[in-house]
Amino acid sequence: MSDQIDRNATSVAEAIVSLRGIRNSFGSTVIHDNLDLDIRKNEILGLIGGSGAGKSVLLRSILWLRKPQSGTVSVLGVKLDQASAGEWQRIRRQWGVLFQDGALFSSLTIAENVQAPLREFTSLSPRLMREVAAMKIHMVGLPARAGNLYPSELSGGMRKRAGLARALALDPALLFLDEPTAGLDPLSAEAFDDLLLNLRDSLGLTVCMVTHDLDSLYAICDRVAVLAEKRIYAAGTIAELAQNPYPWIQQYFNGPRGRAGKQVFCGNEKNR
Repeated sequence: MSDQIDRNATSVAEAIVSLRGIRNSFGSTVIHDNLDLDIRKNEILGLIGGSGAGKSVLLRSILWLRKPQSGTVSVLGVKLDQASAGEWQRIRRQWGVLFQDGALFSSLTIAENVQAPLREFTSLSPRLMREVAAMKIHMVGLPARAGNLYPSELSGGMRKRAGLARALALDPALLFLDEPTAGLDPLSAEAFDDLLLNLRDSLGLTVCMVTHDLDSLYAICDRVAVLAEKRIYAAGTIAELAQNPYPWIQQYFNGPRGRAGKQVFCGNEKNR
């Protein structure tokens, strides 16, 4: 865990995504109010909160898929509401997104899915796009033959990996994940966690993931941000959050499931 501690000690000035004063609402229902959040360079940040807290809405706001009613979102030093066309093009090339279940195009093969961002943002030749797609498919641990298959022909875990390959197609600096291990069996979820950790370390990625998976939080997250009461109520390491007196946080990390997750993680650490 020493590497995690070193990363957590880095200055907040190294944040490459910053949210300030974010407000999101649906009609009269306020989801976020005066929300602040920093995502630091090269960290894996877990975003948690109760059902209906607005985790996915917040992720969409960061990606500017849903513009907040007020507040600012800055990515790589650029305020998205003030970004020029050229800055937008640069920023969009610097983030990859994995939505739940991969969100793959069902009528395209996996290779064609991975090539989709390349077709939109680059002028690579068809041959080079095929080579890049094959490399990304291999990078996420899928067999080469998966490139010729359609999403419906893959298991849930393989679709997640295929979606991850597409998210990595443009060699992004930022990776956003929405419930990446949801629906996976424990072994597949653990393998996916290991893949994310290895990719972060080898590619220098910064990762933000919405998750309910306690095992993932313990295994790979440097920090965890808690969405509660319409804002980021607390953010820090799991050890720091476990000391927070807020009832939901206490129940989450120190309740029966939280204690079980900690025991599993500690047991796995001893066996490595």
